[in-house]
Amino acid sequence: MKEYKIKVNGTEYNVAVNEIENGIANVSVNGAEYNVEVGEEKAAAPAFKAPVARSRAAAVPAAAPAAAPAAAPAAGGAGAPVKSPLPGVILEVKVAVGATVTAGQTIIVLEAMKMENNIDAPKAGVIKSFAKSKGDSVLEGDLLFTIE
Repeated sequence: MKEYKIKVNGTEYNVAVNEIENGIANVSVNGAEYNVEVGEEKAAAPAFKAPVARSRAAAVPAAAPAAAPAAAPAAGGAGAPVKSPLPGVILEVKVAVGATVTAGQTIIVLEAMKMENNIDAPKAGVIKSFAKSKGDSVLEGDLLFTIE
């Protein structure tokens, strides 16, 4: 049996790996037992030092600033592109092309992980185009609309 102290998002967990058999590990997390599927064993332990939350947090800020400038050429210079911050399905488009909007006004309602998320205008301006419409699935970073 191997025991570990693991910290995830500031919360410490006592994890004991009791046994691994046929790709199933019996583990105890703070006294509660679980059977989990495991892949092949890795020789290097450093991969376990960084919590998953830190990996995702580091990736999100790096991707978000880089995404906005990259879309300007794709939009052909016809306004500022607004991209989806997360994957989901467009539930509602609240304005039409040509509408004058204010900064912070909700333009699109996006459902992601069973929650409704408002996608707001980043600045005051006129909606030049929509790349997606009601019912469309979008991925993180997909162009939603342009505003000028």
